[in-house]
Amino acid sequence: MPKVLISDKMDPKAAEIFRARGVEVDEITGKTPEELKAIIGEYDGLAIRSSTRVTQEILDAATNMKVIGRAGIGVDNIDIPAASAKGVVVMNTPFGNSITTAEHAIALMFALARQLPQADASTQAGKWEKSKFMGVELTAKTLGLIGAGNIGGIVAERALGLRMKVIAYDPFLTEERAIELGVEKVNLETLLARADFITLHTPLTDQTRNILSAENLAKTKKGVRIINCARGGLIDEAALKQGLESGHIAGAALDVYATEPAKENALFGTPNFISTPHLGASTTEAQVNVAIQVAEQMSDYLVSGGVTNALNMPSLSAEEAPRLKPYMALAEKLGSLVGQLAHGPLKSVAIETEGAAAELNQKPITGAVLAGLMRSYSDTVNMVNAPFLAKERGLDVREVRHDREGDYHTMIRVTVNTDEGDRSVAGTLFSDAAPRLIELFGIKVEADLVGHMLYVVNEDRPGFIGSLGSLLGEEGINIGTFHLGRRAAGGEAVLLLSIDDNAGPDLLNKVKALPGVKTAMALAF
Repeated sequence: MPKVLISDKMDPKAAEIFRARGVEVDEITGKTPEELKAIIGEYDGLAIRSSTRVTQEILDAATNMKVIGRAGIGVDNIDIPAASAKGVVVMNTPFGNSITTAEHAIALMFALARQLPQADASTQAGKWEKSKFMGVELTAKTLGLIGAGNIGGIVAERALGLRMKVIAYDPFLTEERAIELGVEKVNLETLLARADFITLHTPLTDQTRNILSAENLAKTKKGVRIINCARGGLIDEAALKQGLESGHIAGAALDVYATEPAKENALFGTPNFISTPHLGASTTEAQVNVAIQVAEQMSDYLVSGGVTNALNMPSLSAEEAPRLKPYMALAEKLGSLVGQLAHGPLKSVAIETEGAAAELNQKPITGAVLAGLMRSYSDTVNMVNAPFLAKERGLDVREVRHDREGDYHTMIRVTVNTDEGDRSVAGTLFSDAAPRLIELFGIKVEADLVGHMLYVVNEDRPGFIGSLGSLLGEEGINIGTFHLGRRAAGGEAVLLLSIDDNAGPDLLNKVKALPGVKTAMALAF
């Protein structure tokens, strides 16, 4: 039974879902990093919110870890490259708190437009400063969205309902999607010049860090109001303070900060500044939703292999996983075979699919091929970290689908390029869904790839099979299955034998000494 640790406070429904799905779960919150390191090795999964920091040191101690689930969107408290290198899937729940965060941005926009916090504080202090708090209407104003993904799209929908005009800057926003959202797609320069209100809805990356820099803030329309409920670090906070104090920026509302918890910040006390303590996801509904989603996603992965909302591997639904499982097994065996047989450094790998395999999600198949192929480089390789290992080594990976009818109802071919040229293997699934090799380096050969195997390339001549069988018998090696293929009569032949024990160096040397043998290798699957 898989075992999961919930290390941050989470709605009780998460634990209920884990247990209902057959996953053992412990709820242990508030641990220091050292305390967490001491226990994390027991667990296959870790469910967190924003408090737990999953560092390289924590991952090194997580010897059984398979998946980390973040109940929420932001994952800057997880070392994703380190998790990927270790083969750990990292998931988040990008949709569970989308509405809540979008509504918080709209609420802050209203608060800025009508100076609600300041008016509330003044009135409760016994003042009646009606004329001091002159606001502005949202109707007919231009809202500039920096980021038009899921949350940005919801903000756009709400803003259009308020009769605002919405313009959006997002490098990934297509014209079709912009029309669907009812927004005008613009570049950043245009947005800064035209927007009366700016809201940010983008992750924090090297490209977005300080996207509202001092330079860009200076390009904004005089009297602009800025809202950030996305991630701290998107705005140069010192430059924002200067803009507020100079009056160029009419108001700003932040829910997120470059350093959190933000118990001190230079912006605090600045005129026309509103702050909230990272409340974007803080509604009862959102807390329940993200807890349910992270538990469902992690359970799917641990129990059935389904992958949803992963940040470091392709998605694979729980429904897809059973159908893809035999194809992934075939792909991994083919990758392992060509990896063991190819000599010299690998330059590129091509994964070709034909027939039924070509209709499937290709990314898991590619991941499985690379996992088998890279096993000679790492004994901890899996579908998650194999693409990263391949990229580290400069391996060019290509996927090719063939829309054609072949000799088999489904086929996967793996071709690697080395200094010695291309090496290609192909396989299929028989009616029992068992992976079978059907071609090896251009030679037709039908074989199961299981356990310990002996690979022999020899000249096709009478008596060779008897000589090899006699040698193995003398060495006490029992043959399980015997597979033979050849290019043409009297030409080059290939033998694949499954044997009960590993073929050691002494045995391989004796096989190589047989007349006509060109190559002899031990394989393992």
